[in-house]
Amino acid sequence: MSTNSFFAKFLRFIGILLMGLTGGVTLLGGIGTTCAALFPTNYESMAALAPLQWLYILFVITGIAIGVWGIWATIKLVKGMSDSYKMSLQALVAGVVIGFIHIYTSRALRGASMPVDAVVYITMLTLVIFLLFRIPSIWQGVDFTKARTKDNLPAGGATAISLGIMTLTIQYTMASTHTWGGVNYADVFNTSMTIIGVGLLLLGVGLFVGAAKVWETGNRLQVQKRSA
Repeated sequence: MSTNSFFAKFLRFIGILLMGLTGGVTLLGGIGTTCAALFPTNYESMAALAPLQWLYILFVITGIAIGVWGIWATIKLVKGMSDSYKMSLQALVAGVVIGFIHIYTSRALRGASMPVDAVVYITMLTLVIFLLFRIPSIWQGVDFTKARTKDNLPAGGATAISLGIMTLTIQYTMASTHTWGGVNYADVFNTSMTIIGVGLLLLGVGLFVGAAKVWETGNRLQVQKRSA
């Protein structure tokens, strides 16, 4: 498979998009665990977590750290940096391991673990996809280090836009698992989430515009060479 073939570009697009979304949901999941970690006795369904409050504080810290790690790895994938694939695998494995510990602990203490389950399942899916990328016949085309950064800009743009939409709508999508006593506890940090979400949308549009300009410039140069 050629590095510049349509299929190779498509697989890199999917890989970058999945890695970015995984990093995003992991980061938001870590932040979302704050309520259970800091104030478990404030919610009847979370009171059982109180004896292991210290562990849930660690889940918050590691969730945020792994989320940032995943987003950083995504940026490196877009740039085609030499350690981008390795860093992506490390972040994904860490996410799966910590995630399963979180699931097991929550189910043991309170009999439920959502929405951590969803985060872990998304992480597992991305990990499987990235491991499949290493199949020799596939990797010779997908290899992120051989790709041109300009070819990955659309993937970066789509990822930023997707993360922006996720950030702007998280209070609605997570309402079913974060509503107690008629109060939606996912509906917080509205100003910050709005600023970040809009910023990501603008970044995504900017990357698409940049990719279009690069493509246009490349075509113009080819035409000039042919006519020279």
